This record gives sequence, structure tokens and C-alpha cells, in this order.
Amino acid sequence: MNTDPRWITTPLTADLVRGALELERTPHGLLPHRLPARARAQCADPQLAMAETQPSGVRLAFRTAATAVELDTLPTKRVYTGAPPRPDGVYDLLVDGQPAGQATVSGGSVLTVDMATGTTEHRPGEPGTLRFTGLPAREKDVEIWLPHNETTELVALRTDAPVAPLPDRGRRVWLHHGSSISHGSDAASPTGTWPARAAALAGVELINLGLGGSALLDPFTARALRDTPADLISVKIGINLVNADLMRLRAFAPAVHGFLDTIREGHPTTPLLVISPIHCALHEHTPGPTLPDLTALASGRMGFRAAGDPAERASGKLTLAVIREELARIVRERAAEDPRLGYLDGLALYGEDDAAELPLPDGLHPGADAHRRIGERFARLAFTAPGPFADVP
Repeated sequence: MNTDPRWITTPLTADLVRGALELERTPHGLLPHRLPARARAQCADPQLAMAETQPSGVRLAFRTAATAVELDTLPTKRVYTGAPPRPDGVYDLLVDGQPAGQATVSGGSVLTVDMATGTTEHRPGEPGTLRFTGLPAREKDVEIWLPHNETTELVALRTDAPVAPLPDRGRRVWLHHGSSISHGSDAASPTGTWPARAAALAGVELINLGLGGSALLDPFTARALRDTPADLISVKIGINLVNADLMRLRAFAPAVHGFLDTIREGHPTTPLLVISPIHCALHEHTPGPTLPDLTALASGRMGFRAAGDPAERASGKLTLAVIREELARIVRERAAEDPRLGYLDGLALYGEDDAAELPLPDGLHPGADAHRRIGERFARLAFTAPGPFADVP
């Protein structure tokens, strides 16, 4: 920790953090949560607990004339048994909305995950420090986007000039929920996830509730969406339901209706966009569950396989093709009484041709280039006329 008296230590408070629904005071500092405590109390799933503390879309945002910034954090690194080491999480620096640097924090705690057995082991560690220098010597907006895939406790913020919260710029708030693809799996950095890219192009404030492995139509997630102020809302539904082999077609349609009904309780007229799954050859016509590809792991790479049987569709098992058809029907029927409800086919964001050009590295998640393409297409399809978010003042 830097103790140079020339540095100013600014208390880490909620008015300096954007994109989190709740901040938990820990022995080290502040832990951003993307689901509120009430929601977390209703589900003991360790996958959800890990996903919602990984701060995708969460950033420190402040106004300052500082030319140097230091941030102490305590990251939790993930290690998958038998898989190649994961790189340290990336912090993106934006100055007046433009990319101005990247950094990482080494060390920290370690969560070891054995995908073959489902067991985990947590080894505590110590905080580390990232530093950005050479910033313009003028008043400016500064944002530090936290690693989208690395649980991060905020410990201390130091600068060489005073810091103030960013003023309200009057930008619309876009609230998005989805799976690990929305969370940002395999994106290069936190501003490189497809929702972050789309938000930057559209000039909106992002709250990203993309929850890896956990977009499962949970009622507590619907209530979190219901209770979060927003000008625009989107929900990307489907892939995790197949991954988990969670429900059959009979349960799926009522669950979608209930999820949308709950959101509408708090946002009766807010533009609400339902997005179906992007192309994923594993599960286009083959149900789940999705399991680790142990052959891939043995060769030192991450991979997945579909463990279902296409014949099981007859008994109501879900595939991505079935889900797209059902979501389109549900939205079409509801839209007669809900004109601000829209539907976007995920294949328009990433389809079979895209998969041939930019294949999913592990068979399930888009890589960095595909994230960029999806974000740019979403910005065009949703935020420009005649897109559903284009006409919102």
C-alpha cells in the first residue's frame, strides 16, 4: 500500500461505483454484488454466488484532475483443474469515455474448481495494487472497469488530486440480463463484453446482470430486474436452461410469462426486449445437459459437449431451436397488449455463418472478436431506428 503523503486517499463509497446493485462491507473493503441480498438468500448455488460477485459492467467512476491513480483490490482468481492457467483479470481505464490504459492485479485469493467432480477449494490471499499514470492534467471523467470474470473486492483508492463523483450526464440506463455470454465469458476485457460494447456505441449507462450459468428464469432475478430503475430492459433467455437441462417445454412457456410479468410489475411501460440464443452448434437440435469435454481437458484446453439425445425433444426436452420458436410465439402473443415488448432473434447477432468465421473457442462461448461483432450488431438492431430502443427519449 502506498503511504506517500502526496497521495490523497478517497473513501470508497456507493456514489463512486456504477453497475452494482449492492455493495457489501467486508474486512478488506467493498464487495460489489450484481444481485441484492434478498435474491442471494433465496439460492445457495455456488455457481450463482461466484457469477454475481464477478463485477461484469461494474466500474469506479469519478471526476478528477489527477494524473495518477492507484487502486488496491483483492481479486479472487479461478483455476480449473486440468485446464490451462487463466490470465489475470483485466482492468480497463477510460478517460472521458475513451480507452486510456489497462492493468492487472497479481496475487489475491484462488478458487480451484474441479469440473469433473464439481468440487471447489478456496485459498485466501492478499490485496494487490494497480496504477495508472500519465493521465491528462485537467478535469476529466475517469472510469475504471473492474474485471468482468474475477470477483473483486475494492480496498483503497488513491490519486494525486481530489476526486468527486461523476455528475449525472442524463444518459439512459440500460438494464440487461443474460447468461455467461452476456456476462462476458472469453471477452478480452470488461469493456470488450458485447453488452459493454453495445452500451458504449449507444451512449447508455449499462447495468449488466449477465450471470454465468445462472440465467435460469429464477423469480428472484426477475424481482431484481423489477426493482432496479431503468429506461431500457433486455433479457436474453435460453442457453443456460439447455445447459442445465432444467425444465421441459411444458414448464418453459409459463416460466417465461411469469418472468416477464414480474418485470412488468415494476416497469409497466419500459421498452422490454426479449433476445433468443445465439447460434451454438452443440445445442441447436440436441438437448442438454452440457458437460465438460474431458478429452479436451486432458489435452489442456477447455471444451464442452452436449450429453442429451436429439430424440428426447419428443418428450419435451429443450433445444435452442425449440426455445427460439417458443420465445417468438410468446412475445408475438403478448405484444398485442404490450406494445413496448419486442423480440430479437439471437441468430441476427451471431448465426451459423458467423460461427464458421469466428467459431466458439470452447464450443459454447464467443471469443473476443465475436463479442465485438455481437455488441456492434446489437447496438445497430436495438438502438437505431427502427430498433425497439431507438425512439425512447
